[in-house]
Amino acid sequence: MNAQPEVLDFVKAMSSAERLRVIGALAHGRASQAEIAEQLHAPVRDVFQHLSFLIRAGIVHEADEMYELDEKAIESLARGQLKDSRPQYEEQPEDVRKVLKAYLNTDGTIKEFPLETKRLHILLNFIVDVFAFDAHYTEKEVNTILRRFHVDTAALRRYLVDHGLMARESNGSKYWRVNDGQ
Repeated sequence: MNAQPEVLDFVKAMSSAERLRVIGALAHGRASQAEIAEQLHAPVRDVFQHLSFLIRAGIVHEADEMYELDEKAIESLARGQLKDSRPQYEEQPEDVRKVLKAYLNTDGTIKEFPLETKRLHILLNFIVDVFAFDAHYTEKEVNTILRRFHVDTAALRRYLVDHGLMARESNGSKYWRVNDGQ
C-alpha cells in the first residue's frame, strides 16, 4: 500500500474541526455512534460520515457497533507525517546549512523570512520537500502542512508558487509540486 494516501487521509482527518470533535469524544473511551452524536449535539448521519472517514484513514476502528481510537495507528501516522515533513539539512552544502540555521528555529519553524531572494529560495526549497511530486493538494491541505513552518500560510503558498516550486489551478482549488525539469 502506498504511504502517500495514508498521509493525505491523516492530514484531511486532522484538518476537520468536526472530525477532531469526534476524535475528542473517542479519546474518553469506546462509544457508539449514537453516544457520540449525543455528546457532540450533532446529527447521527454527520457522525456516521466522520466515523466512516476516520475508519478509512485508520484512526478509528469499529467492533460490535462500538467505535474506538486506534492510538497506535494515530501515533504511527503522526510520526510518519512529522518525520517526512522536516527533512534534515545536515547533508546540505555549507551555504545552504548556514541559511537554514539562520532562518529556522530548532523545531523547523521559520524565525523570519529572508529579504534576499537567494536566501528565500533556499528556505523555500527546504519547505517544498514535504510535498510529493505525484500528489495534488487542496488549499486546506497545503495550509495544514505549511502551518508547521509558519502561521502565515498564505505568504508561504504565494512564495512557493511565485518561485516556481509549486503550481496551482487559477481558482486555487488544487496545488501540486513542480518537477525540477518543468
